[in-house]
This record gives sequence, C-alpha cells and structure tokens, in this order.
Amino acid sequence: MSVDLITSYRGRPFSPGFNNYADLEAEAGLKFQILLLEAGGREKVGSDTEETAVVVIEGKGSLRYRDEQTRFHRTSWVEENPTVVHFSRGETLTVAAEGETRLAIISTMNEETFEGRVYAHSEIDVEHRGKDLLDGTCYRLVRLAFDQSIAPEAAKLVLGEVLNFPGKWSSYPPHHHEQPEIYYYEFSPKEGYGHGELGSQVFKIQNKDLLVITGNRDHSQVSAPGYHMYYIWAIRHLEGKPYAGFEFTPPYDRLLD
Repeated sequence: MSVDLITSYRGRPFSPGFNNYADLEAEAGLKFQILLLEAGGREKVGSDTEETAVVVIEGKGSLRYRDEQTRFHRTSWVEENPTVVHFSRGETLTVAAEGETRLAIISTMNEETFEGRVYAHSEIDVEHRGKDLLDGTCYRLVRLAFDQSIAPEAAKLVLGEVLNFPGKWSSYPPHHHEQPEIYYYEFSPKEGYGHGELGSQVFKIQNKDLLVITGNRDHSQVSAPGYHMYYIWAIRHLEGKPYAGFEFTPPYDRLLD
C-alpha cells in the first residue's frame, strides 16, 4: 500500500528520544526521525548500514563528530539557518542538549563510505527564490545544506529547508523529478496549516506531517495566510540517476517566460 501523507504525530507531542515516521522506507528508500532531548540529555546517532544527515530544527547544545565539537543555538527556524551534520555508515554523532532540542534525522541505505562534514549555519546557502516572480506570490527562502555539487560523490542524499512565507506558494510552478523526496512540515504558530499538491491530489498539511513524493508526480505547496510554513526536504539519488534538478511541468512553465 502506498503512503502519501504521514500524520502519525499530528496533534500530539513528540516523546523524549527518537520518534519514528513508520511506513516510509519501503515507499521512498528513506528513514525519518525526530530526536527530542530535554536539557542535559545526550544521545548517539548513526548506523552501521545507513548514510545519515542530522538537522538542528531548534534547540541549544553541542554536536561531537569525530574529534570536532560544534556548538549550536537555534531559537527560530523563521529567522535562522540550521546546523547540519552529514556522515556515512559506521560513524556516530553525539548530541548533547543544554535546553529542549529538536533534531531531524534522515537516513538511507548506502554501502559506500565517504568523508562526513559539519555544515555550520553560516555555511548554509540561502536563495531568495521567486522574489521577483508573479508579484512575489511564490517568494520563499530555500536553504540548501548539500546537493550533488557539494556532498561527496558516494553520498546518496540531497538535503535542505524551505521557509514558506504566510499566504505564499513554494515548489512553484509545479515541478517533478524521478528521485523520491520527503517533506517534513512545521508551522508558526503551530495551529497553522497549508496545502500540498501531489499529482492530482491535494492534501491539507498540518504541524509535524510528512509528505512522501514518489512516482515522478508533480508537487507544489501553499501556506495559509497568517502562518509561516517550514519544511525539510530530502531526496535520495537513484542508482545511475542522481538528482541533478527538477523539471517544471507544462503548461505552468510558461509562467517563467
């Protein structure tokens, strides 16, 4: 059975520790978890078989990867870039929280190994996409952590964030690509909502939902007025078909002329 929208945590709090979004791996070849730590909490992240990326959504503390310790303090995903760590199978990252901390963990099977890296918030590329297009109705911030041009060749993940301004569109004009992708959403204020197009379907998106984009289906998003919509996007390269960008869908591509 295919899974398009996972709502397992809608309307209920995350538990301390790992919160797993089940039924995702078979559909997209990706795993997604939220790690919630209280002040003073400590946890190790990593796998013997999977490549892993860790995104600081909000919180304060430190990340120890190999012999390097990186401090983080992100109070708002509206105003601030994330700190991201990306590493191969067989390695671990230790997270130590000094306040309540929420992190996203994205992983995928990868037999190869590569040199991992910490991406400080100052190293995240921020694109003001759509700012001068269609009267600014699809203006959003696209924060790229790493793609094929940045990550090692052996890596299979592409990762970033989007900050969707209230009442505006993103992933627009509608586009598609063969490689599977996931969107994990949060809203500010939390009762906010938006809509996500996936092929001919339209889903009402709420806080903590996760959209699974497969089958080369068109996708685009809009947030309700009054609410910032934030989402982490992660793509998995296909064997022999790495993700190198998307294609806009006719006839909507004419909007770019």
